[in-house]
Amino acid sequence: MGRGPVMLRWLLCGLLAVVVLGSGGWGGMALWYQFPGGTAARWIASLIWSLLVLLALAWAWQRRSVLPIGAYALAFALLLVWWSSIKPSNHKDWADDVAQLLTGQVDGDRVTLHNVRNFNWRSEQDYDARWETRSYDLDRLASADLILSSWGMPGIVHALISFGFDDGSHVVFSVEIRRQRGQSFSSIGGFFKDFERTIVAADESDVIRLRTNVRGETDHLFRLQMSKPVMRSLFLSYVRGANELTVQPAYYNTVTSNCVTIVYAMAKRIDPGLPYDYRLLLTAYLPSYLYKLGALDTHYPLSVLIGQGDITARARAVPAGGDFSRAIRTPAEP
Repeated sequence: MGRGPVMLRWLLCGLLAVVVLGSGGWGGMALWYQFPGGTAARWIASLIWSLLVLLALAWAWQRRSVLPIGAYALAFALLLVWWSSIKPSNHKDWADDVAQLLTGQVDGDRVTLHNVRNFNWRSEQDYDARWETRSYDLDRLASADLILSSWGMPGIVHALISFGFDDGSHVVFSVEIRRQRGQSFSSIGGFFKDFERTIVAADESDVIRLRTNVRGETDHLFRLQMSKPVMRSLFLSYVRGANELTVQPAYYNTVTSNCVTIVYAMAKRIDPGLPYDYRLLLTAYLPSYLYKLGALDTHYPLSVLIGQGDITARARAVPAGGDFSRAIRTPAEP
């Protein structure tokens, strides 16, 4: 056998090994996050699966046979069938801050939101829980602001949209994980159906203050340059998305259905030509994407918008009972 066919054979064997190890690693993680039972059961299931993957590769290598790989492929197909049977649910023991589902009723220009969150946070464990019904007149929409909240993960921030009205009121929409009681966020778990997805509508003094004052995150606010019809369409997209989740629960995914990709999908309904960009995943760089699109005020350098948009210190300085929304916008954005 010539050198060329031998090299090709080794290359194919190497690629096959990479595919088996990659899919096997995914399967092990899927079992770790979703296998029924406690921690011990999940450890055992993941360990047995990993050993079977390694055994299949070793057997195939020793016997120079594809039969072990075929057996692994069948096992992986069965794993995928099991995986597809795992469905999201709205009926679990949810953490207090995501216990209620947002719903909205639209009557012409008037939108009534049920379960708007307005918690008073003293710490993540100490708070006054309040869920409110609020009504908004879309004819009085005056602004849309992007808030980016950084918790220290390089390249990644959480994105929220705050809609302002001409009476000075604001409501923030945030696509978030719906944690069960006692559950903590895991970006890896977000790939493995570990969290349902929810849309939270909240008062700024709740959802922004929680991040800056309680969790110690760094927040930036950017005024979006968009027409009132586009603002209205985006607002209604959030309401529609929230209503859909009440009848069709969905999983949060760290990459494909996170706080930014969902907003992008909404915005793409309004502007089908909106380009996709890596900065929709590396969300810390989202301002440069929006600046390039003209969605931020290009009369000022982006560095100026970023500097003046840092609302962290202002948020932390607002006294209890103060006008939080007004305070974080002083001095006014350019």
